[in-house]
This record gives sequence, C-alpha cells and structure tokens, in this order.
Amino acid sequence: MANQMLQAQGITVEFSGLRALEDVSLQVESGEIVGLIGPNGSGKTTLVNVITGQLRPAAGQVSVGDELITGLTPRAIALKGVLRSFQTVRLFKNLTVSENVEAAAIARGVSRSMARTRAMALLREFGLDDYANHPAGALSYGDERRVEIARALASNPTFLLLDEPAAGMNEAESDTLLQLLAKLPSQCGLGLLIIDHDMRLIMRLCHRLHVLASGQTIGEGDVDSVRHLPAVIEAYLGSSAGKDGGRA
Repeated sequence: MANQMLQAQGITVEFSGLRALEDVSLQVESGEIVGLIGPNGSGKTTLVNVITGQLRPAAGQVSVGDELITGLTPRAIALKGVLRSFQTVRLFKNLTVSENVEAAAIARGVSRSMARTRAMALLREFGLDDYANHPAGALSYGDERRVEIARALASNPTFLLLDEPAAGMNEAESDTLLQLLAKLPSQCGLGLLIIDHDMRLIMRLCHRLHVLASGQTIGEGDVDSVRHLPAVIEAYLGSSAGKDGGRA
C-alpha cells in the first residue's frame, strides 16, 4: 500500500483576537516519526487540536491523502484513522486495563472476542499483560501512559498523535517508551506525530522535527539540521541542546 500523508496547510487559529497559530503547515507520512516541539504556549497542542477536530481553524485545512477532514467532528476524524492521546491521561479508571483497550476496538466495530484478542496482544507488546484484569485506576502513571497508547493502537490508526507521552516519566521509563514507539511505524504502518519536552527522547526517536515558537514555524527538517538552527537554539533548545539534547 502506498504511503499516505497527513497534511495541515496554512493553519491559523485565533482566540479572542489573539493568534495562537499563524499560517502553520505540517506534514506526516505513514512510516515516519515527526517531533513537534517548541516552548510552552507555542501552539503545539492547539495544532493537534485542529488536526483532530477539537478546534476549527480561522484559516487553513487538514487532509488525509486527497480527502479533506477540516471541520469534521473528532469522532469522524478518528474513524478516518487519525487518533490522538492527551496531555492528561483519560483512562476509564473503573474498568480493567484490558477493558480500556477493548473499548477502543469495539468502537471501531470489532466483535467483543476479537477486541479481547487484540487488546491482549497489545498489552503483551507493551509489557502490561500481567495487569490486564487490574483496575486501570490502580496503575502507576507511566503504565497509564502506555495503556493509553495501546488503547489508541487498538483502533488501528493510520496516524497517531501523542501529546507529551513521556511527561512525568523517569529516564528508565522514557527509554522503555522510546523502544515501544520506535517500532510502531514499521510494525503498524502508521505515521507518528509526537509532542514532548523530553529532548533526550525526541532527538533519538524522531526522523524529522517541526519547531513552533509564538504560533509560527521557526524550523523543520531532519533532526541534525534542525537542532543546530540558531533560531531553534535561541527559542527553545538552549545553548547545550544543539550538542546532545536533554530534558527541557
């Protein structure tokens, strides 16, 4: 199957006359991992909200392949294969870990037995099968994050957008997450867009970077090129990050 592309073109977002994003364009191809980075308030989550239908842009459009998805509801966009996670974990705490993952598959029309099979396969892949029948509310924060990603994958996304999946993780947990995420494009044939302030994770995981500051793109391209751009170093990474990365 030919690679698909998720494109946001000329996105402008205004809140009460304030421009949160101005003419931002971003592309993610299936099979690649793109890091969306920038300082707090730069517009990263706003852009993801536009792509996934939580916000309508004042200008610009979003497409998957040749199909425009601008203005569709979040559910309709999810059914087109564009799934996301949130900064705050949103598990069903009163359901078991397996039931949380199964629910996503069932929502896509999969039978309960098939959903259970898919959920268990994902939980094994994420090292969470021992917790399958535990209440989701009893998990550690790092495990909650992994369950949320497994739940998104249960819907067989074409594009997966992760908003700060490594937030609150220590280095060991971040390394485990990196190993899991790095395999997803080839294993699942999806495109991955990841927002995170963990530069140690971002610099090792991503194929390309897209950098925002004050709602505008200030750099994009391969990791080695972008990390050395003076505008990027000044706005976000800091003088040492261009050398070896680190936590921001």
